[in-house]
Amino acid sequence: MENVPVTTAMPTTPLGAMQSNMSRQPVMKQLGFLLAIAASIALGGYVLMWSQTPSYQVLFNGMDSKESSEVVAVLQQSNIKYKLDPSTGAVMVPTSKLQSLRMTMAAEGLPRSTSPGMEMLNEEQGFGTSQFVERARYQRAMEEELSRSISEIYNVRSARVHLAVPKQSVFVRDRKPPSASIVVNLYAGRNLERGQISAITHMVASSVPNMSSDDITLIDQKGNLLSQPERDQGLALSDTQLEYTQKLEQRYISRIEDILAPIVGLDGVRAQVVAEVDFTVTEQTHESYNPDLKVIRSEQVQEEERIGAYGGPMGVPGALTNQPPGGGVAPEVSTIGTEGINNESQTTSTSKDSTRNYELDRTISHTRIAPGSIRQLSVAVLVDERRTLDDEGNVQLTPLSEAEMTRINALIMDAIGFNKARGDSLNVVNAPFMAPPVEEAIPALPIWEQAWVWNVAKQVLGGLLVLFLVFGVIRPAFKNLNKVPASATGTAAGGMTSGQAMAGGTATDNIDKITTGAE
Repeated sequence: MENVPVTTAMPTTPLGAMQSNMSRQPVMKQLGFLLAIAASIALGGYVLMWSQTPSYQVLFNGMDSKESSEVVAVLQQSNIKYKLDPSTGAVMVPTSKLQSLRMTMAAEGLPRSTSPGMEMLNEEQGFGTSQFVERARYQRAMEEELSRSISEIYNVRSARVHLAVPKQSVFVRDRKPPSASIVVNLYAGRNLERGQISAITHMVASSVPNMSSDDITLIDQKGNLLSQPERDQGLALSDTQLEYTQKLEQRYISRIEDILAPIVGLDGVRAQVVAEVDFTVTEQTHESYNPDLKVIRSEQVQEEERIGAYGGPMGVPGALTNQPPGGGVAPEVSTIGTEGINNESQTTSTSKDSTRNYELDRTISHTRIAPGSIRQLSVAVLVDERRTLDDEGNVQLTPLSEAEMTRINALIMDAIGFNKARGDSLNVVNAPFMAPPVEEAIPALPIWEQAWVWNVAKQVLGGLLVLFLVFGVIRPAFKNLNKVPASATGTAAGGMTSGQAMAGGTATDNIDKITTGAE
């Protein structure tokens, strides 16, 4: 049997060619190739997952741990995906469901203040709790209740109240009034009005015994002092007077616009009113009498009559001036039956005293004129001309007639209570208004700024990147491994031809021999 050189035929399948080519590569190159394939597959998987992941936004800011746990419980019950920010612990939800979830949480009463108020007094207290601890718990509960009440006010996001209530002494002179400090957290771009500040301070002062509103300090989250005491009471009164005057003027303007709107349209009238208001407080007391109306209230009459007799002259002898005058009138009634003639004269003395008290018609009037009366009104009204369309559709302006202007003047006078005696003035002018600028339609949001575009773009970008990895990296790499080198093919073919020539037989015989030898 002749020795024939055995040659191995090259694999004809792609997998076999790839394995053969891989086996010919250096070990480091094989490891690099495998790592590149693994990295490409991992990158493609990450891109696919990233493209399918929705964007998240914070559901609520400023929640504490207890509120966050309640929100998470509601999300879990609703089977809604959420994430927790590792840096802040904020609860994040998909952007597409942000508004609907906020409404859902509002229906559940979340987020809410978790600080207990008077509820903490219902908690079980340990045995032997001191009076100091009980007083501190009550003060803490009062602070939380006041914070809740202040947070209900418009423009206030949250509030904190600190009460300083000193222990009262049995001696009045040693007692100190309590005080309070309030910190309000306002919504962005909002401020508290003067009336709201006064309402907060008075509410807290009314909730704590013996507390005055002057002992309350109110600040906002920026450190601005809001409860500044009024240094000048006259200035505070001026602010109140100015506010009252502005409201009064606005009321007159509304009356004018309401009564002229059906005639010239709501956009066809402009009015301004200047009111001069008298804030002087006047008190008058007047007392008057009417002498013609006399009524006797009481009358006292006293009459006295004296009848006396005396015999002749009396007095000091020789003193004529001391002698009383003699009776010059004979008595009308003479005594009959008397013996002889009575030489003694009789006198009668009558006196009458009358006292009358009259009830006079007296009037006492006390008048107090309240402040806020109107001294004078100055009214200016501008009325637009009538606008009509011609045959071509153009706007034509037509001035109002004299009769129409007269009626408008009369309507305004009746609406504001025009009083010529106090010096009121009214000026009504008919003039064309400038055409209002044409409001351009709000442009539609560009498609690249819409929320759904970013999600679609992520998915498309992820798909393109995966396709690039498959067809641009992995497929060319495998294709190169499947290629059979030309030198290897030529060597195998040359060896088989020379073997056939030396043996003088056919290739089939050689293959059979190789097969038999292998067996």
